[in-house]
Amino acid sequence: MNDKNTEKFTGCKMALISGRQLVMYLRDNLATIPYPNCWDFPGGGREGNETAEECVLRELYEEFSLVLTKACLVYKQIDINQTGNGNAYFFAAHIDNEQLDKIRFGNEGQYWRLMDIQDYLNHPQAINSLQQRLKRYLAEIDY
Repeated sequence: MNDKNTEKFTGCKMALISGRQLVMYLRDNLATIPYPNCWDFPGGGREGNETAEECVLRELYEEFSLVLTKACLVYKQIDINQTGNGNAYFFAAHIDNEQLDKIRFGNEGQYWRLMDIQDYLNHPQAINSLQQRLKRYLAEIDY
């Protein structure tokens, strides 16, 4: 039996929700990266043969020092990656104030903040594909 995860995807993003706000970070303002100086969700590229859940939870830890379990992931959807190099997963998870207090922002991005969900959906520096994925999730939970 082959234990390797052969599912094809390039990476993951997660809407991390606290009440009616999102945990967001402002991407670095570098011409060499996709979506410079835009508001982004935790997540990133797949490493090795990790599963989508392992990928998004590892990225969350690397970027925000938060440890969540797979059970915390309340939504999962696969989409075409907007950078054009395969498929990517979009997750949603909800956290409380105790978990917010544990955030220690990493070295990717300029800074993090909580942002009202509606403000993100209308923000000119939001990543359009993530706005659309978030809208789809919100519609499913009748937000």
